[in-house]
Amino acid sequence: MVQHQRYNQLKNGGDEEAATLVFVWTDRGYYRRRRPKILSFLLLSLLACGFILAPHFFSFSSALSHLYFFGVQNDGLAGDLYVNAPLCSSISNGSVCCDRRHFRSDICFMKGDIRTHSPSSSVFLYSPKNSDDDASSTVDGDELQHEKIKPYTRKWETSVMATIDELNLISKRRNSDVDHSCDVIHDVPAVIFSTGGYTGNVYHEFNDGIIPLYITSQQFNKEVVFVILEYHDWWVMKYADILPHLSSYPPIDFNGDNRTHCFTEAITGLRIHDELTVDPTLMKNNESIVDFRNLLDRAYRPRVTGLIRKAQEKTSECALATPKRMHNQQKKPKLVILSRKGSRAITNQNILVKAAEEIGFEVHVLRPEPTTELAKIYMELNSSDAMIGVHGAAMTHFLFMRPRCSVFIQVIPLGTDWAAETYYGEPARKLGLKYIGYKISRRESSLVDEYDKDDPVLTDPSSLNQKGWEYTKKIYLERQNVKLDLTRFRKRLLRAYDYITGIHLQSQHLA
Repeated sequence: MVQHQRYNQLKNGGDEEAATLVFVWTDRGYYRRRRPKILSFLLLSLLACGFILAPHFFSFSSALSHLYFFGVQNDGLAGDLYVNAPLCSSISNGSVCCDRRHFRSDICFMKGDIRTHSPSSSVFLYSPKNSDDDASSTVDGDELQHEKIKPYTRKWETSVMATIDELNLISKRRNSDVDHSCDVIHDVPAVIFSTGGYTGNVYHEFNDGIIPLYITSQQFNKEVVFVILEYHDWWVMKYADILPHLSSYPPIDFNGDNRTHCFTEAITGLRIHDELTVDPTLMKNNESIVDFRNLLDRAYRPRVTGLIRKAQEKTSECALATPKRMHNQQKKPKLVILSRKGSRAITNQNILVKAAEEIGFEVHVLRPEPTTELAKIYMELNSSDAMIGVHGAAMTHFLFMRPRCSVFIQVIPLGTDWAAETYYGEPARKLGLKYIGYKISRRESSLVDEYDKDDPVLTDPSSLNQKGWEYTKKIYLERQNVKLDLTRFRKRLLRAYDYITGIHLQSQHLA
């Protein structure tokens, strides 16, 4: 029998570049939630602005879900509103308990003699066989309980759930005539989940995967093993910086590892609270999305430090020749523009750059490729004061910005108002960012060149969205670009600049 060894993180901030596959863009669905007010405390702002963070891979998505604008209602029932309720909060040895009350995901708990059996897509829980057992009380002979679960956090979206592997959780009596030996014995619990579905889209990877994994596993303080259905090497490599901060052990490929893994406790499925957030009222130790962001900081810092050191070495000669007066000049606020290709691109981006520079920003245009390491994106955004981007999956990277001292400006194309606010605007406020939404006018949309000025596509986008996902996708997501009215947009740039410089001035006064 093989004892599990602790997982040592391989990446150490050196020159090794993590590799990934080209991601598959898919669609996604949505929820409607109330907007909380974010309190801004000066002291927290100053402390947060001092953080130095780090890396990973990056990818854009141009697709969303067939429920994109129908805003699946979940009023009165948050993602895991009753996470602290009695059901399954305490189970006895030899028990299986499934909590299926939540709209977003099912989650099952097992305790006792737990053994995996990947050939049958099953996890067995064995109980001692008693001589006085009543055979009529069992199912299929020695089965006591049989639960089925698809461990993915989009339970309500039947189309994607149809693609997720189903797992059998079976409680049964131990048969002394059958070999139930363990190949690998674990002395820590298991968390079992799927990286199928929309994995490949950066929004879904964080919203449906990484953040729920944090929510579910945080209580174990890394003393937990991740067992993954629909395992992808590229996903494990992509998140190789984060996973060791959630688990001290290497993840297990459930389908690819036919050995019998034995545990005493297991959780199948992940908890999810809301879009790109962590609700502290549902966490054992009141962790919030800021705590998750701090975990990203710890995870990425070694790699970012290595990237910075490497860049400094390349520019050291030039740095020595730089006049001292250059070092004494006041640093300009850094603005990062996330540049899109294809649909929802800013067609007058060059003019936008000049306008921002005239206001006083140091502008960086970020043009990532599907294989760009997320560490490099993280390094850029963590060191930025503001970010501009057009609504899409790439806006997920607001998570890389510093809370309480950064500005996120989201350009909102026609027909995307509700989704932009729900999936990025509200979560950004929860993180503590200064969020500015810029809803474009009809004349700023490329659709004005295709449709009559009185066409509902321009005058009433909600009526088009109600016709179905294909209309939304084809018209507003795939065929729309943006030409910013810089006179109008300049007001947002000035608001961002004043906010940032105000924080910097307050910081200097307290120094």
